[in-house]
Amino acid sequence: MKKIIMVLAALTLLSGCKPNNSNETEQEQMEMKKVRFSSEGAELVGNLFLPKDFDPSKKYPALVVSGSWTTVKEQMAGLYARKLADEGFITLAFDFRNFGESEGEPRFYESPQLKKEDVRNAVSFLETVPEVDAEKLGAFGVCAGAMYTLMAASEDDRIRSVVTTASWLHDAEAVKLFYGGEEGVQSKVDAARQAKKVYAESGEVEYIPTISTEDPSAAMYGPYDYYLNPERGAIPQWSADKFAVMSWEDWLTTDPMPTASALDKPTLMIHSDGAVLPQYTRNYFEMIASEDKKLHWMETDLESPYHQFSYYDQDAEVNESVVEASRWFHTKM
Repeated sequence: MKKIIMVLAALTLLSGCKPNNSNETEQEQMEMKKVRFSSEGAELVGNLFLPKDFDPSKKYPALVVSGSWTTVKEQMAGLYARKLADEGFITLAFDFRNFGESEGEPRFYESPQLKKEDVRNAVSFLETVPEVDAEKLGAFGVCAGAMYTLMAASEDDRIRSVVTTASWLHDAEAVKLFYGGEEGVQSKVDAARQAKKVYAESGEVEYIPTISTEDPSAAMYGPYDYYLNPERGAIPQWSADKFAVMSWEDWLTTDPMPTASALDKPTLMIHSDGAVLPQYTRNYFEMIASEDKKLHWMETDLESPYHQFSYYDQDAEVNESVVEASRWFHTKM
């Protein structure tokens, strides 16, 4: 598939705890470039981060960096991409199709299968960047981004090494814990199927809030500060009020667990007992086909799943994850 590659002027990056009204320095702008590439006909938009003291005459290892479900490149993906670039990698944080600046309809439609393919097409884009060493391509995923990354890496041998942090991995039993038991899950799947039918017939998309502390129908219902706080993840580029109802079927019926048996490349998984579904990360790790694997378990006093959000933007969790990931990628690609 033909790839559309266009490097434009850098835009302001809003990530982590960095205030949303902050201005990038000229040096920061030089270290990030806006790029566009194709994924199955949809034009995706990303931020390409370059290492400090970047030398265009050299070749660098490169990483695709993916964030949690519903998120955009200016949130946790951009934060990790910038920090990993500081460790000597060319990194790409991008908006998946249907989200952010990227094309794709219906808008705000969350599909792990589509996102898996977007990760693979992001790898294809990095192969075309002249300064990238195509023999040293890796993938890094946070939360649900870990799910998409692991699914892609299990199928794509161009991804030479994988790191996940605070991975969200579920199966048919796990989703019942978060979405109202068997009855709640089935209700959401039925609603999704009806929403898909309406969309096919009329083009109308049914939406619910992405996050709410008042509306129990929201995709995320609870006091999750990262998504509610404009100094953290509640940035203007992200939608707090639009989650396509048709997403529920795709989200709730995806089971990434079997992909572990096909994952035959070096894999590091970073997690804690306070992050989401810790036993599922342990289970996945045990099933990984590669013998070159490591489980890095962090200590926390927070109960599951509340430590999960610390991995999105808090210095202690982010910086430790970056140190471990950098060491892994530099030695395993």
